[in-house]
Amino acid sequence: MSTTADSDDPGAPPATHMTASRRIPAPPSEIFSLLADPTRHKDTEPGDWVRDAVTTDTLSGVGDVFVMNMYIDARGGHYVMHNTVTRFAPDRTIEWEPGQLDDAGVISSGGWRWRYDLSPAGESTDVTLRYDWSATPAVVAEQIGGMPPFGPDFLDASLASLESAVVS
Repeated sequence: MSTTADSDDPGAPPATHMTASRRIPAPPSEIFSLLADPTRHKDTEPGDWVRDAVTTDTLSGVGDVFVMNMYIDARGGHYVMHNTVTRFAPDRTIEWEPGQLDDAGVISSGGWRWRYDLSPAGESTDVTLRYDWSATPAVVAEQIGGMPPFGPDFLDASLASLESAVVS
């Protein structure tokens, strides 16, 4: 397991993403199947932010939207996220961009993305989780207390939760 951010150099530009990797003792197809099932997303999150799926259809491609009930005290409690799938390669890559519906019913992105890359490793899978906030506008970052809203250990814990969900 490893976690990295853009740079530890204090003179470098601010970080815009973090990644964590972990070898999980399951084939890519099992891991991808869980990640493509919105009803299982709460099983990949180490805390209590992700509650339950509003939409329950299995994801099948780029452009799919899945809706999740979420909860964070700092955001005032319950809220709903509409996640648009931005990359989808079965058993290899899945990525989504969270957002919320605006007054016109259009999904307005916060500018961050979650991405999982899966690579076969014998009977296991090397999983890399990337959290990218490079497109998050400063005003949005300020509204939620800065980016990222968690430390690098959160990604490691997320991959541990994913492993527990797949292996159990």
